[in-house]
Amino acid sequence: MAKLIDGKKISQQIKDELKEKAAALNAQGRTGALAVIQVGADPASSVYVRNKKNACAYIGIESLAYELPEETTEEELLKLIAELNEKTEVKGILVQLPLPAHICEDKVIQAISPSKDVDGFHPQSVGAMTIGEPGFLSCTPAGIIQLLKRSGVEIAGKHCVIIGRSNIVGKPMALLMLRENATVTVTHSKTRNLPEICRQADILIVAMGKPRFIGAEYIKEGAVVVDVGIHRDENNKLCGDVKFEEAEPAASAITPVPGGVGPMTIAMLMSNCVQSIEEG
Repeated sequence: MAKLIDGKKISQQIKDELKEKAAALNAQGRTGALAVIQVGADPASSVYVRNKKNACAYIGIESLAYELPEETTEEELLKLIAELNEKTEVKGILVQLPLPAHICEDKVIQAISPSKDVDGFHPQSVGAMTIGEPGFLSCTPAGIIQLLKRSGVEIAGKHCVIIGRSNIVGKPMALLMLRENATVTVTHSKTRNLPEICRQADILIVAMGKPRFIGAEYIKEGAVVVDVGIHRDENNKLCGDVKFEEAEPAASAITPVPGGVGPMTIAMLMSNCVQSIEEG
């Protein structure tokens, strides 16, 4: 029976630690706001934005909401970001993705000042992470590292297989696991013999974006399984990329969906926000 890695509980521990840190900074007169920009009214994005605002309120960081209509032009959005870059009280800027099709996400990410890039998506942040320099870490991969460490999972010397090579999860995840002295294999849609490679993993991190795709044939007995996926199944229930009921008997530890990786992403965003106040 696999140990359930409780992301809700661990994210709460982190938020409580950050709340204390923010209060101590506040007592020194060091404060700052997170500017959250949402373009359009995508329901999933609205939920994420609300969760981020609630987390700010809990920790004691001010959040500024910019809810822009779907038809906002790229030029208007870039102008707003430029204004926020100049505001000293704004320590972090977050643009909720995905953006409407007429706006180039790369341009928007690159417009945010690296010193306010609390999502960790700016090329400068990614470059700093690659060479081990200080900077903001991508929130989901950083959250997974915390999940493993705080659950007592040994990373050093272990073989970690990552399914997925996105800029948001797969690639930064590989870099952070290397930083923790894991041996890392990155797989993707063109990988041959995927089940065979996955069965070599001591730690299997699944971020492929396909609901309930990974079953027992991908999992080595005793492996740790981290499911990054989040979807709605045919019954409108939340599920991940992993067939939980097949993976759980084989794994030594596993993250559930919901309640695994998801809460950690917001906890690490808050960690980046507190870091931005410390450094600002």
